[in-house]
Amino acid sequence: QVFPPVNFTLTVSALAQVLLHWEPNPHQDQENYTIRYDVKILSPVPEEYDTGKTHSVRTVALHDGFSARVRTLLLHGDLQMTSEWVKENLPPLPGAPETSITNLSCVTHLTVSGTVSLHCSWLPGPGAPQDTEYFLFYRYKNYTEQCHSYAKDKWDRNTGCSFPGTHIDPEEVDELVIHINGSSKCAAIKPFQQLFNQNAIEKVNVPRNITVSLEENDLLATWEKPISLFHEECFEYEFYLVNLKSGNKQILKLSSKKFRLRIDVTSRYSIQIRANHHTWCTRGVWSDWSEVIYVGQNKLENSVAWILAVLCVSTSCTFLLVTLICK
Repeated sequence: QVFPPVNFTLTVSALAQVLLHWEPNPHQDQENYTIRYDVKILSPVPEEYDTGKTHSVRTVALHDGFSARVRTLLLHGDLQMTSEWVKENLPPLPGAPETSITNLSCVTHLTVSGTVSLHCSWLPGPGAPQDTEYFLFYRYKNYTEQCHSYAKDKWDRNTGCSFPGTHIDPEEVDELVIHINGSSKCAAIKPFQQLFNQNAIEKVNVPRNITVSLEENDLLATWEKPISLFHEECFEYEFYLVNLKSGNKQILKLSSKKFRLRIDVTSRYSIQIRANHHTWCTRGVWSDWSEVIYVGQNKLENSVAWILAVLCVSTSCTFLLVTLICK
């Protein structure tokens, strides 16, 4: 007979982190058997796995609660037997409906000094009173920090947060937890939690040392990869080219740091470049466009202007000569 585990508990051990713990059933015969445990996370994100340990840690948003079950898995050669499930739940975090923030968006940015900044924005919940005050916390690994620099809406409610520097390690990849709770004199504000992949929300830096030149009928451009710990192969670029004479606009996708294109040498062009990670290196947020670089000149327009000027002078001289003759 296979007996289920005992003393199964769920404990919130950090922001958006739950510890699952259980003990072997004391009545279980362990001689000549291998004991493992099946774990099934029911909500908020379904997941199934087995383990030989009697504990497990999961990082997941807990504002809507958490539910899991575990059972004993008895192995003997090719024989596999299971016990009944034991189930536990964590209730949703308390608060009035529709008072949680919505539309949470966060980006990180690797600074020149090598630190990582964090910027988040959100909208107040549709059911949140006008006196609602929201407060943001982030957790990275075992470090938790509260925001002290907020952006506000017209009701003076916090709707954005900035950390010029954080404890996020740019050389590692871990989940970033954002927790936003609130307070109001009129209602209980329901907290909200969301997990982010730190690479997926990194706003890439602008490409560096961009140079543009003309070689006969070709435009040549070179640049260096953005300030980043990613290898050069991880970047792709968008090249924004505008023909200022015709108004024609092009956005070209590139994987290299140099570019050659046949152009109309009688036209003047504006050029901008931006960068992002390739999908296989975890897509980030597109960088800002680089500053505008101009190249070439509208030679035809200059020629037309010169011709018009010559005609104007010629006409004036002719008119003056005719006037003198007539006198």
